[in-house]
Amino acid sequence: MTRGAVSTPLGRAVLLAIALAFLGVFLVAPLVAVFVEALSKGFAAYTAALVERDALSAVRLTLLVAAISVPLNIIFGLAASWAIAKFDFRGKSLLITLIDLPFSVSPVVSGLIYVLLFGAQGWFGPWLRAHDVEIIFAVPGIVLATMFITFPFVARELIPLMQEQGRDDEEAALSLGASGWQTFRRVTLPNIRWGLLYGVLLCNARAMGEFGAVSVVSGHIRGKTNTMPLHVEILYNEYNFVAAFAVASLLALLALVTLTLKSILEWRYGIHGRAGQ
Repeated sequence: MTRGAVSTPLGRAVLLAIALAFLGVFLVAPLVAVFVEALSKGFAAYTAALVERDALSAVRLTLLVAAISVPLNIIFGLAASWAIAKFDFRGKSLLITLIDLPFSVSPVVSGLIYVLLFGAQGWFGPWLRAHDVEIIFAVPGIVLATMFITFPFVARELIPLMQEQGRDDEEAALSLGASGWQTFRRVTLPNIRWGLLYGVLLCNARAMGEFGAVSVVSGHIRGKTNTMPLHVEILYNEYNFVAAFAVASLLALLALVTLTLKSILEWRYGIHGRAGQ
């Protein structure tokens, strides 16, 4: 389709129809199917599946892992992006490459790396076993795997934003006698707040929905180390479809909330974020 054809009303209508059809088939239809299957045996069966003991345990663990990993990734993201954007030092390019590493490594491979390090037969396994420390097949391993998968999101959102803003504001504040913490709190942070919120939102969504790495390190211990995605898999494999889709609907609702907040932040960030207002 040529540029002239696209500029016509018919060309734009065709492109819009293709986009809407694609979204309908690959996004809307599966989302509707989740809720239809979850409610196929009535609302009572739906709520019963959600308040079942193992389901509640999976929800609590998912929230706990997100509550631990997201704040830690915020700290890392702020520190890494501030160092990369505001200072020159040896190894900056290497640090940027390492931040992008989780995007290029399969989540399953990253989970296997933690098993190699902290598993019973891993490098640190004998020492951990001797000191009665559990990492793999326990909550610490799930948190570590989730942090590895999600730590780029905050940093990758803030690095280009801080680089675009430059160093003039911080240097002016320092020249006027402000301390490093005062400069960060009163100058840097207000300028990046919308980008930070956007990165946190993406990080939290990935933390709650992560499957591959968590599946490797969790051990699938029902009621103890199963997050919501893992619990859905177990229920589905047991042919308990209503319960599986009921828990999946919670993840779908989280996705919808994330999408809504993402759209709001994109609008707010797009208009005011660059100016820090």
